[in-house]
Amino acid sequence: MRLNCSKFLFVFICSAFLFTSCTTSQVASNSSPTSTPTQTSSESSTAIGSETASPETTTVSENGSESIPGFKELPRLEGKATVVMIVKGSPITIDVDGTNAPITAGNFVDLVQRGVYNGLMFHRVERDPSPFVVQGGDPQSKDPKVPVTDLGTGSFIDPKTNKIRYIPLEIKPLGSEKPLYSKTFKDAAVTQQPVLKHKRGAVAMARSQMPDSASSQFYFALSDLPPLDGSYAVFGYVREGMDVVDKIQQGDRIDSAKVTQGAENLK
Repeated sequence: MRLNCSKFLFVFICSAFLFTSCTTSQVASNSSPTSTPTQTSSESSTAIGSETASPETTTVSENGSESIPGFKELPRLEGKATVVMIVKGSPITIDVDGTNAPITAGNFVDLVQRGVYNGLMFHRVERDPSPFVVQGGDPQSKDPKVPVTDLGTGSFIDPKTNKIRYIPLEIKPLGSEKPLYSKTFKDAAVTQQPVLKHKRGAVAMARSQMPDSASSQFYFALSDLPPLDGSYAVFGYVREGMDVVDKIQQGDRIDSAKVTQGAENLK
């Protein structure tokens, strides 16, 4: 369904600010529409559980895959996986696509297996004037003492390195054998459509204005959002439970998230 002018303008404005509700420096979280498609916060000192940390950060900034520092150490999903997320007692079944977004999907599945998302809050819900996104995944939200207004800047800190784990922007153009890394389609002058589009039910990574600033924050697309295609990394779609997503309110929490199929594809 095509966006009318008013809806397009709303999405454009939201994508400009939504993913940047954090700091300019990559501090602790990656936001995407606020911390989601475009409005992702940067990652500053972040918290896992209630334990805050101010780790040394490392980020990926080069284009290409094997040339990206730390690329080989990032988890990747070779194939498909299924994640069931429980919110307020109701399941949301997500098909995770490692075939077309191996690093982004692998990062998400790895965080699910680590239990990172259990208990985290959906801190951003944008439905007016048009359905936009529901965003969560800020590790700081596990601490009930952290106000909602301070969320959107947290990221996953790898306990092995005590550093924030960033992943590169990863979007695969139609007809391409491999994804494009670290650049938006606009910056790379790519004219094709992405394989994984922002249709209703898409699940994508939030980030700050820096392309390689995604970490743990993700969002659900509440409607078709073509203006975000080529700028934010979609890695899966809601197969069942979109009615549950539609009912999520700011402050609702993820009861649990589990990989129910395809865990063996995580490398």
